[in-house]
Amino acid sequence: QVQLVESGGGSVQAGGSLGLSCATSGFTYSAYCMAWFRQAPGKEREGVAAFSISTGDGRTYYADSVKGRFTISRDKAKNTLNLQMNSLKVEDTAMYYCAAHRFGCYSGSWDSKGSYNYWGQGTQVTVSS
Repeated sequence: QVQLVESGGGSVQAGGSLGLSCATSGFTYSAYCMAWFRQAPGKEREGVAAFSISTGDGRTYYADSVKGRFTISRDKAKNTLNLQMNSLKVEDTAMYYCAAHRFGCYSGSWDSKGSYNYWGQGTQVTVSS
């Protein structure tokens, strides 16, 4: 059974950096789409970034709001999905979730939360001014 466990959240001032990590286990297929979503109070859960895992793949996708500031990566040896967040803004404050589904990511659907059937419990990121 696929399990996703996030860590690394916390509080930081605007302009600062944080790194999130998602420990993964239970994957039995060769292709997955793994992503970070976030949800702020009173708002819909939105896709932040995704990493496509399949033979010869490794494509990444980003929401426009985080392009140039966030970097998603995968550590195959440690079985982790990471999100490095730089130049953080107050509006980045949210609960961040790791998610995954079978098959690779696609540009038209990577940020559709309904496509993901595996979710972590979330980790809080708070950015203060």
